[in-house]
Parts: sequence; C-alpha cells; structure tokens
Amino acid sequence: MKVAILDDYQNVALSLADWGSLHAQVDVFNEPFDDGAAVVAALADYDVVVAMRERTPFPASTLSQLPKLALLVTTGPGNAAIDIDAARQLDITVCGTGYFSYPTVELTWGLIISAARLIPQNAESVRRGGWQVGLGTSLHDATLGVLGLGRLGTRVAEIGKAFGMETIAWSQNLRPEEAQAKGVTYVSRDELFARSDVLSIHVVLSDRTRGLVGERELRLMKPTAILVNTSRGPVIDEAALLDALNEERIAGAALDVFDREPLPADHPLRSLPNAVVTPHIGYVSRDLYEVFYQDAVEDITAWAAGSALRTLT
Repeated sequence: MKVAILDDYQNVALSLADWGSLHAQVDVFNEPFDDGAAVVAALADYDVVVAMRERTPFPASTLSQLPKLALLVTTGPGNAAIDIDAARQLDITVCGTGYFSYPTVELTWGLIISAARLIPQNAESVRRGGWQVGLGTSLHDATLGVLGLGRLGTRVAEIGKAFGMETIAWSQNLRPEEAQAKGVTYVSRDELFARSDVLSIHVVLSDRTRGLVGERELRLMKPTAILVNTSRGPVIDEAALLDALNEERIAGAALDVFDREPLPADHPLRSLPNAVVTPHIGYVSRDLYEVFYQDAVEDITAWAAGSALRTLT
C-alpha cells in the first residue's frame, strides 16, 4: 500500500501520528501543487491520499485520472474541494476525521486585536529599533458585526460581549428569534455593514456567498471599521477590498484566507500597511493536527481491515 500525505507545509505530519503502524510506504508532499495536471503526475501510483482540508482540489477531472486511488481521507468532517459524487462513481472511498473549531475562533480574535491595536506595526517598529507608532482603538463599547451566526460566529459573538462590545448579526438564513436566543441583535444586511466597528465573516463558501462582500457593502462601512475574514477568501470581492484599503475607505482588514492560496509573493495584500494577513492558520494548531493525522491513520487502518469508516456523503 502506498500512502500520500499532501500539503504538509510545516513538515509535521509524520511526528504527530503512528504512520509506521500502517506497514505501508508513506510519502509526504510539503509543497502545494500548481494545478490538476501536477496532482495527477504526483499521485498516479498511490492507493491512499490524505488531503489537508481544501488545499488540494479533487474535481472529477482529477479523480478520473487516478486509477489506483481507492481511499481519499480529508482532515475534518467535510471537504468542498472533493467531488464526492465523482468519487463514488469511480469507487473511491472518501472519509474524514474529527474536528473542533475553537482554534479558528481564537485566531479570529487574535486578528481583531492585532488590527485594532496595531500590534504588527508596533512589533515591527520595536524590531527595527523604534518605539510607538500610530494610535490603536479599544474594543469596549464598539460594535461587533457578525456575518453568519453559526457555530463559529456564535462563539466569536460571545467573546465580543466579554470585551464589552455590542454584538449584531445578519446572514441569509438567520432569523431574528435565533439571534435573540444567542444574545445577539438581528439587523438588516445594510445595517450590519453600516453599524459595525469590527465586522467578522463566518459563512460557508457557496454560490450564494461568493462575492457577498463587494464594493457596495464596503462603501457602507465606516472609515474607522475593520473587516475580518477567517472563513474563505472568495466571500469578499478581493478587487473591491484592495480598492477600499488603498483609498482608506475602511481602517483596515485582517485576513487569514484569500482567493488564491498560498498567497502569491507579489500580491499587494502582502505590503498594504492597513492589512493584517496570516497564511490560513485558523485551524493550524498542534492539538487539532494531532486529531487530524491520528484519525487519518485510524481511517486507513479501518479501511484496510474492511471496517466501518467516517465516510463523507
């Protein structure tokens, strides 16, 4: 059996689970693939592939060119980058692992505080021999807007209230009584953008949410507002956001996700002074990675023994 572990950017997978127990050839790929052709060329001889979240897409066109692939394990309970129907038709078993969301919630607040208090700018000033730069803003009595009040958004709102913030929310399926039950004020879409001092995005990427935050929405925001995205890059119209940041129509953006990942080296978001950017590390924590990789080994062991799996549907 040949097993491929994909997109292990930090080269930690082999140290976090007992891969030797599989008695298989296990190969690790640390660098992202450029395109589908590169995926096919690299993985054509593998029986099992372990994918890290949605870093490598597996559409039907790719899966159909991997004739030896029998098991595709994704870290987490689901993966929008895998064509599940195509995998089923090709007799490829797709299964997931355990997951918990609090690392993303924690990173969201790290980004909010970093952007509000200008932590990256001041830290860089100290490293260069300088001292205080700029004036940050406090969060107490500010308004936290939450776009998407699901599991993640609800937890982010709870922490916002602990900071003494007013919390408001809107999403396409959110009902006023649901928001009220969570101690959050339901508002209209336009009001969410107009009132928020900090606006944090927590919606799943879909046809309905792609480009949900565009030029119109950004123009509704306060010039002192901060936009935070730890969901998926394409929820925001990137070109419109770049214009808003360059023209200083909002105070800043704190982003962990992007249209293209890894973010190209020459991308303007890397150098904008009013953008705090991190490399999609919302779920990147040692304890969650241990769950991912240890569960992946369990999945492969169960599959090889013909036992029940955490199959995706």
